[in-house]
Amino acid sequence: MSRTLALLLLTLGLPAQAASLPSYELVMQDGHFTPQHIEVAAGQRFKIVLHNQGQGPAEFESKPLRVEKVLSPGVQSFVVIHPLRPGHYSFFDDFHLELPAGSIIAK
Repeated sequence: MSRTLALLLLTLGLPAQAASLPSYELVMQDGHFTPQHIEVAAGQRFKIVLHNQGQGPAEFESKPLRVEKVLSPGVQSFVVIHPLRPGHYSFFDDFHLELPAGSIIAK
């Protein structure tokens, strides 16, 4: 990491490692997730970059992770997930409850 970037992050009050969080892409399209399962390292914070490529709104929601994010069609956003214990953590699209849920698998 460059010295300038590290100084900028410190100035903003952000930890320097925030810039290098492991990142996973998740496409949401009319209730379907690609990929449907995301494998992550247990004990480490990570970011999920969400892309709504569907025709209507989509919601990434997970009760066990205590996170939800609504996206309009064509919008991209992200959520940062706290370190997880090994296990399976489900997520779903609240606008399409009839379709299969996805999961995060922490190993």
